[in-house]
Amino acid sequence: MGPALAQDNTDITVVLSEELDLVEPCMATRSNIGRVIMQNISETLTELDVRGNKGLMPRLADSWEDKGDGTWQFKLHPGVTFSDGSALDANDVKHSFDRVFSDQLTCESARYFADTELTFTVVDDTTIDVKAEPAQPILPLLMSLVTIVPSETPMEFVRDPIGTGPYVMSEWTAGQQIVLERRDDYWGDQPAVAKATYLFRSEPAVRAGMVAAGEADIAPQITEDVADNRDTDFSYPNSETVYIRIDQTVEPMGDLRVRQALNAAIEREAFIGTVLADGTELATAIVPPTTLGWNADLVPPAYDPDHARELLAAAEADGVNIKAPVEVIARTENFPHVTEVGEALVQMLNEVGFNASLRMVEVAEHEQYYSKPYPDGRPAQVVVAQHDNSRGDPVFSAYFKYHSNGTQSGVNDPKVDTLIEQATATTGDERAALWSELFAYVQNDIVADALLFHMVGHSRVGARLDFTPTIATNQQLQLSEINFK
Repeated sequence: MGPALAQDNTDITVVLSEELDLVEPCMATRSNIGRVIMQNISETLTELDVRGNKGLMPRLADSWEDKGDGTWQFKLHPGVTFSDGSALDANDVKHSFDRVFSDQLTCESARYFADTELTFTVVDDTTIDVKAEPAQPILPLLMSLVTIVPSETPMEFVRDPIGTGPYVMSEWTAGQQIVLERRDDYWGDQPAVAKATYLFRSEPAVRAGMVAAGEADIAPQITEDVADNRDTDFSYPNSETVYIRIDQTVEPMGDLRVRQALNAAIEREAFIGTVLADGTELATAIVPPTTLGWNADLVPPAYDPDHARELLAAAEADGVNIKAPVEVIARTENFPHVTEVGEALVQMLNEVGFNASLRMVEVAEHEQYYSKPYPDGRPAQVVVAQHDNSRGDPVFSAYFKYHSNGTQSGVNDPKVDTLIEQATATTGDERAALWSELFAYVQNDIVADALLFHMVGHSRVGARLDFTPTIATNQQLQLSEINFK
């Protein structure tokens, strides 16, 4: 393949940090998958504007209406076709959600719907009613998470995704590259990019260097230390929060003092401007400060290793086995310098008396420890992870992170469950107040996890492209937003 910058055409090359383990549409909310297929191959009913102030916008649904009693009616855009030539209709929408919630699959997008039960009623080919129990006042926003597939799609993960988006996947060579090609029969406006080839390189300097050399056009994720060209490099708040998920069901993490000690052992400020970029913020919630219900009264836990040792000693005196092995599990290439962050965290924990070790794993293995059912017979495991919420409401985070039934929760607390359920079902100031109360309770009262950082993203964009990264760039990269100068 020749240098991208030398090409007088509309093909581009994208170099990513993580390979795809799946190309399944119902997994598109996972960042490594969403960067390739979300809104490129597979589209959603609604879409949140992150470039302006338009709020929630139509995508496959032209309009939606609250019909009362928890029911919303969605009107589909007429004349939409899938890449196999079949026409989009309301039965496809129903089937897409049936797949998401099927017990034959483990679809990531299901976790965002908490304990909400959805009933789909097809009114006609372009009209569908969705009843939520309990009532879900922001259901149209939740529709921006589920990609629509044809009703013939089997109840199993697919390798050949069929979508309504402007691109089709023409090649997937595992471990090497993925190629998307523009559809001539796309129902919407034709994007400028004709073909996108995705390559995978783990080193940020290599990714940046490929763009500089003309071997690639865009590297959505690089690090601050290699982002040294003002003409091609961008930094932006990327809506990602790095935290440590604590599983409270395995000794010694069930003891509040141990969880407090873990937090006190971490010198958060030492990471910023060293292994993490300047502009990284200390986190006090699982969501960024732009989110409804943000609690400005919360402060990060103070770094106090002596207090951490005192807390562990008090727990040990009461019979807690503070020397039980603790595995710190992190996902390779999840964010820049993740390995260095993991190594430093283990060192800080061991300095105050924990028996911690680091295990770096690939994305598929990481999911085994991050999402239920957690492995049987496991030691205490704390999972370093990065969570994205760019949609402005904690409903996209709270249930599956903290509710007793949440797929990534290490918490089992009745008050947490009640606060989440109440906030999910209400609107306005009351909703914001309940979310704010939840954030204070999980941090101060039960110490549900170790919140670490709100991250800053860096991208390198080749000179021939007209594209500016946004808060959503870490989880999706819409080719239709890329133009040429």
